Amino acid sequence: MTSIELPYAKRTLANGLDVLVHEDRHVPIVAVNLWYHVGSKNEQPGRTGFAHLFEHLMFEGSEHHNTGYFAPLQQAGALLNASTNTDRTNYWEVVPTGALDLALWMESDRMGYLLPALTRERFETQRDVVLNERRQHYENRPYGFAMMALTSALFPPDHPYHWPTIGAAEDIRAMDVEDVQAFFRTYYHPGNASLALAGDIGAERAYELAEKYFGEIPGGTRPDTMDVPASLSREQRIMLEDRVELPRIYMAWHSPAMFAEGDAEADLLADLLANGKTSRLYRTLVYDRRVALDVSAFQHSRELGSFFLLASTATPGRSLTEIAAIIDQEIRGVVDDGPLDDEMERGAAQAEAHFMYRLQTVGGFGGKSDQLNAYNVFRGDPDFFAADLARYRGATRESVRAAARTCLAFDRRVLLSVVPRGQAALALPGSEPVSVT
Repeated sequence: MTSIELPYAKRTLANGLDVLVHEDRHVPIVAVNLWYHVGSKNEQPGRTGFAHLFEHLMFEGSEHHNTGYFAPLQQAGALLNASTNTDRTNYWEVVPTGALDLALWMESDRMGYLLPALTRERFETQRDVVLNERRQHYENRPYGFAMMALTSALFPPDHPYHWPTIGAAEDIRAMDVEDVQAFFRTYYHPGNASLALAGDIGAERAYELAEKYFGEIPGGTRPDTMDVPASLSREQRIMLEDRVELPRIYMAWHSPAMFAEGDAEADLLADLLANGKTSRLYRTLVYDRRVALDVSAFQHSRELGSFFLLASTATPGRSLTEIAAIIDQEIRGVVDDGPLDDEMERGAAQAEAHFMYRLQTVGGFGGKSDQLNAYNVFRGDPDFFAADLARYRGATRESVRAAARTCLAFDRRVLLSVVPRGQAALALPGSEPVSVT
């Protein structure tokens, strides 16, 4: 069996900043990848959208570079981006080796000196940008409210996963610059951050540069870890009317948290059920019976607790009730008999390929620097790459069957029907209408 590893070195600065280094001299570039262990789960009901707002504010300028961040880095030949989810926020640049000092200086300036440049005008401008993004990506997109409806049903109102990462529109409008400043002071500091450098750089030089640019920034208190369980005691059927042409069904269940026992099996289960043209549900729903245009499944692995999602869009004239019955039949087949040997082999091969793809680049989303930060932040162990892959290699027919039996219970799930406006009768029987704003 091929050994796949991700070599690294690690040092923690006096202010608490973890510095991870992966040396790769093949190309004269360095990936700078900075994670803050803060996401929408660190917000409060009625005060949501802060973490995502900072994804925007952090590019607008800091005390010693009080203008946009894209232009100087792109002029130096860099690629850069950022993202926010429920559990973390990351910022990254991939730069020619000669531009590494510039990237580190700019990252350190917005970590240590963002607030002096955060004017009320700048805050209000970016708040409006976020509201417009919300309209484009959720409010005006077909099926755009589906995930909001699902997470609202899966998690109670006080649970950190109840609201979307982008935040509720009314909360975004109600934000004030003082609230935003307080959120920054709590979470965006060296003690709650992890810096990974991967590429054309050695460990000692990396530590020297990290100390030079970040060492003077005061460390803060690392926020306490959370343990907020969630569960369903019954099946919930809900319905959204939307500006869509065809009805779509979503099924969602609580599933094991990221890296917990059964998480990898749930991932493999999603693949064998609905990902790819050889999957069970694609063959049955789309190819053989032609009752659905598409079908997909995904294990949404999250830090506090995950959810397993299935979705399928009906072909014209076919019903969601028919699709749901076929999906349930296939789920029963996996629960009763487990996956076939060839399904396990295909799933293991796909998983291994995904791990290999992550090693093809030093930077960007999912590259080697991103992987080191993910393992360091969520596991406290950057050296988890091989162990992570071993979770998939160690899965068996019985362990995947057990995951199906444990996770995909028909009496503990949310069934969401998204139907064209004015056609509520196309929803699954017994569906209660819900409103998402």
